[in-house]
Amino acid sequence: MSSTQPPPMAEAHPESMKAWMYTGTSGGLEKNMKLQYSVRTPPPPKSNEVIIKVLSAGLNPADFKVPEMGIPARLVIGSPATPGMDFCGRVLSTGPGATQFTPGQLVYGCHSRPMQFGSLGEYLSIPASFVSALPEGVEVDQVAGLGIAGQSAYQSLLGYVKEGDKVFINGGSGGCGLFATQIAKDMGCHVTVTCSTRNIELCYRMGADNVIDYTAEEDLVAGLKSRGVIYDHILDHIGSPSPLYYECHHYLKPDGVFVQVGASSILTFAGRLGWPSILGGGKRKYVIFFFSNTGQHLNKLGEMMEEGKLQTQVDSVYEFEDAVQAFEKLRSGRARGKIIIHVAKPPAHWSQDVGLF
Repeated sequence: MSSTQPPPMAEAHPESMKAWMYTGTSGGLEKNMKLQYSVRTPPPPKSNEVIIKVLSAGLNPADFKVPEMGIPARLVIGSPATPGMDFCGRVLSTGPGATQFTPGQLVYGCHSRPMQFGSLGEYLSIPASFVSALPEGVEVDQVAGLGIAGQSAYQSLLGYVKEGDKVFINGGSGGCGLFATQIAKDMGCHVTVTCSTRNIELCYRMGADNVIDYTAEEDLVAGLKSRGVIYDHILDHIGSPSPLYYECHHYLKPDGVFVQVGASSILTFAGRLGWPSILGGGKRKYVIFFFSNTGQHLNKLGEMMEEGKLQTQVDSVYEFEDAVQAFEKLRSGRARGKIIIHVAKPPAHWSQDVGLF
């Protein structure tokens, strides 16, 4: 299940590959995705780039939300394009400045945003600084869904909390929430999360000290007020209920920070930022989280996995041909953790080596 066996010999740079492609997003990204069998591969790597042969890819809501932003997204991403940011795979080739990696090496990482060559293609090109070597004993599917959600969870806590702090996480059973719970516990914090009834056991298993079932509470904000607990830090992955921020002075300490990691609508960010406290807006510091893709943080998360302090809760695994169904599950919002897609099936002598089977 680890990377102890010798890697296969380096492969020649192929001219074409299989990849899921889209040229539009009308009706939803997944309704426009087509599996193509002769797509041009990324060009040879530039100085600091790495070409990856993808084994597994992890999905994130941004994989469909960003492309669906219309013309601006198309201008930034390019068209046609392949979705997917998170990945684990083998190094195919490296640019002259990417000397820290060698062909055949198992690595993981993520793009900072949706790109033209995403992880739902057999090969992708990426800056070496966005890639990390797979630690000993860590499985491919575990790191395939780590890049975006894991770093987001880590960065939304880093510099904000210290040992003994009380952390409240709204949305504890999603990919980012589950990572945040484990990371906060490793930092020595007391963690309270929200989730639905069916995910209570999962959240406790991932380390939460207290779990609030939002489906059983008539008013989450009123419940937080009545409990009388004052938190040092709040992470909001949901963006609702809307009074959660406006009323947080009742349950967030004066110098605490309310970090908005995710929300269903951009209006959530605009409303919470633009509504002054004198008119009923929030009375605590409000921060919109911005993702930063760094090899240093990827390495830290990989070390935590190697030490058994962090794991990826995998909701479901799909074969490459079933990527549309994987996106449908992602869009449903019912995933308990990460959705993984197997982009490639390694030869039999790799199976235990890369931990796919």
